[in-house]
Amino acid sequence: MRVVESLFASASLAVAALGLVSTATAQSITFHKDIEPILQRSCQHCHRDGGVAPMPLVTYEQVAPFAGLIEYKTGIRDRAGAMPPWYVEKDIGIQHFKNDPSLSDQEIEAISRWARTGAPEGDVTDAPVALAFDDSVKWTLGKPDLIVTTEDFFMQAGRPDWWGEIARAPTGLSEDRYVKSVEIVEVNDVPSAGSGRETVGGRYIFHHMIWRTEVHDEDGNPVAGQTVNWPVHEVGRNPDIFDEDAGRLLRAGSVFATDSVHMHSNGRDTTGHLEIGFRFQPRGYEPKYKPSFLGLGNGVDISIAGDEKDQELHAYTVLNEHTKVITFEPHLHAPGERMCLEAIWGYTVETLSCVGYDHNWVRGYPFEDDYAPLLPKGTILHIVGYFNNTDENPNVPDPRNWQGSGNRSVTNMFIDLGIRVTMSEEQFFEAMEERRQNLDLGPNDHVIGCPLCLAPLIAPVPQTAESADDLSDDVAFQGAE
Repeated sequence: MRVVESLFASASLAVAALGLVSTATAQSITFHKDIEPILQRSCQHCHRDGGVAPMPLVTYEQVAPFAGLIEYKTGIRDRAGAMPPWYVEKDIGIQHFKNDPSLSDQEIEAISRWARTGAPEGDVTDAPVALAFDDSVKWTLGKPDLIVTTEDFFMQAGRPDWWGEIARAPTGLSEDRYVKSVEIVEVNDVPSAGSGRETVGGRYIFHHMIWRTEVHDEDGNPVAGQTVNWPVHEVGRNPDIFDEDAGRLLRAGSVFATDSVHMHSNGRDTTGHLEIGFRFQPRGYEPKYKPSFLGLGNGVDISIAGDEKDQELHAYTVLNEHTKVITFEPHLHAPGERMCLEAIWGYTVETLSCVGYDHNWVRGYPFEDDYAPLLPKGTILHIVGYFNNTDENPNVPDPRNWQGSGNRSVTNMFIDLGIRVTMSEEQFFEAMEERRQNLDLGPNDHVIGCPLCLAPLIAPVPQTAESADDLSDDVAFQGAE
């Protein structure tokens, strides 16, 4: 009995000690030392005075009252409503992306512990240097080399959604230039301190725009072969960064054009326009790869039942050329909850990425250069969409309704709008060799999204009739041994 009591006593002391360690660890997390650096990297560019987010998260006095809300929003992780709005699932597929603002598991845990232990401020001398913001610069990637401005559009409060065409606008470009990146921002008269009602993109009136640039003849008609299509603009979208070896051409004398703009009311009379910012490659630049415009999705025969969750849609396409996937960009509508991208090659099925979806923050996910999928021709690309048409999904206005295909937010699309480029045989093998060198890959390593990177490391030697006879003799000799 005494032995048992002794064991219980020891166990109690151990539990108490663990509790003290846990409490001490939690209490050591403070705003200035642990939380402020996270906010600076992933939150303050929007959550600040003059930013687009609803409340500033810069000083301790501003942040502490929202500690519980911040814990909740960051804890959502990769589903609609999560902050920061970046929905890549961390436990599957490629995890290397450009301009990734997401939080690590350790950072999310630190925020949770900080919020649950009274949100201590800590020592102000632990604080990082405050960020300086220039509200005259609205561009994530820096000031563009060329800005094209659309005409103003007035959207009345409470007006039904509108689809149509807005006026063309000349680019003013006097020479052909290859584009490194393109970024679109909406400029309107909604005060930064507040917005209208809680709709999709509550601060904005442009929901999305399919656009292009054209070169016109003397009669104002597009010249055949001179039209360039650009990535779709959508509310909350991050900039589009083209592959360093696949800049897209903006032609001299070209004109911005669109016949597919979706406008929606934000609950107040609003006048706004778009500014399209182009950053150029150096003069004399020539792209190595060609853009790929293959379709991957389904916008025709979608059927989403009412009051049901975990509904799936599938779409496939076969790559007819060697292909590099630059970005993955799910495009769903209000009931969309998640999309996964798979590559099927031979007997191998590999998930390249799975991301959550939020119709308020449409994101494109650009892979880092050494991790962008390199897929041989014949690979099947497969997307799987997951839909939640129930009252658990806050983006769905009335889950009782069946939803089919269509342009409206209450109907559906199912597309991967990601950027891809094609490669010649020589370019494909060169890119794989470069990846092996950059990542220092050995024969036992595995690279997600590059099925031939290590299969084999050395190309097979072509067989002649004479070498085939020699090989047969060798095999026979080994068998005799």
